[in-house]
Amino acid sequence: MGEDFEAVLTGVGPRLRAIRQQHGTTLAQLSEQTGISVSTLSRLESGGRRPTLELLLPLARAHGVALDELVDAPPTGDPRVRLRPFVRHGWTYLPLARSLGGMQAYKIVVPPGGGRENCEQRTHEGHEWLYVLSGELLLKLGEHDVVLKAGEAAEFDTRTPHLFANAGRVPVEFLSLFGPQGERVHVRARTTNKAEKEGN
Repeated sequence: MGEDFEAVLTGVGPRLRAIRQQHGTTLAQLSEQTGISVSTLSRLESGGRRPTLELLLPLARAHGVALDELVDAPPTGDPRVRLRPFVRHGWTYLPLARSLGGMQAYKIVVPPGGGRENCEQRTHEGHEWLYVLSGELLLKLGEHDVVLKAGEAAEFDTRTPHLFANAGRVPVEFLSLFGPQGERVHVRARTTNKAEKEGN
């Protein structure tokens, strides 16, 4: 029992670092959100500081995850993913994968007008694949503006400046797969009849 408990505590640091990096948050930004000093956060992630409930509760709240996701992995015998949606800046994120260090998968719902208030494109390490389930998604990728409709997909290197927004009058729902640089998602798009005619 004691060994299992210590193993759980040992795994908390790497999980905290993976979740923070997954959300593209710096230690300084996380410190502002939680009131926990940067040095304490750094020691937590490296295993130099023992995790306590007082530290983990604000971290779980800031990351939008359940506390048990920080302290223990889901049972390996159950393949089901426990979906816990969270909301950031009006966008609803529904995690579709357990992995914290590798590929990340989300279903994202953006309300009408969502994303237009902040028109600043961002860049970060990684590669992203999108698939629109319903509505219209505006993807600003570098100097290009692309509107993706239901059934359309896009794939790009996230080091290219990019921005998402709802391009329609109803909520847009899309799937997002994101991985660290080098973990590319390879998609083979099937051309439509229109595209084939234009190519001839």
